[in-house]
Amino acid sequence: MNIAIDGPGGSGKSTIAKILAKKLHFAYLDTGAMYRAIAYYALEKGADVADEKTILPLLSDMEMKVWEEGGVQQVSVNGINTTPYIRENRISMAASTVSKIPAVRIKLVELQREIASKTDCILDGRDIGSYVLPNADFKFYMTADSKVRAERRHKELLEKGQDIPVEALLEEIEKRDLQDKTRSFAPLVVCEDAVVIDTTDLTIEEVTDRICRIVCK
Repeated sequence: MNIAIDGPGGSGKSTIAKILAKKLHFAYLDTGAMYRAIAYYALEKGADVADEKTILPLLSDMEMKVWEEGGVQQVSVNGINTTPYIRENRISMAASTVSKIPAVRIKLVELQREIASKTDCILDGRDIGSYVLPNADFKFYMTADSKVRAERRHKELLEKGQDIPVEALLEEIEKRDLQDKTRSFAPLVVCEDAVVIDTTDLTIEEVTDRICRIVCK
């Protein structure tokens, strides 16, 4: 069984997906971390994440591995574990930018589909139900007010020692939303067969219970 959870940043999809995976004994695949890993690797190599010509050569010999360790998904690129670095705020926009390149999405989608084909799996991202797994057994689209998402992101970064003003995060989130929704290849969309959940005024437990009632009935 495959469950697809899509939505913009800060909507809570990764948090919910991890809880559901443990609750249902499914594998969890954070596809966003995979794009962040490529963005981090490209930046470390001095590449322009917006320039396809500088990214394509990196893809040709890029080997990515995804595994779980200590309950945390790990992602390595060419033997470098990028996990400790990909949640830095500078990587967020870079990941959105590099993901606009079709070759990047195609490369990662192949790996995502391969993983999903081998086990019961929950995937969260921005194009899971629409492009990666259009035949997923269940599809959900999570959203929330942009200001609330910015506040959630601010709290998350504070816990990691990064104090970035909420206003700056709000501007970044809205910019990324626009970029994700308007990219020409596999944009962020609401699938017709997806259950839409607005998490603005819901607790984590309420969202989890709502999805469980649908999946487990």
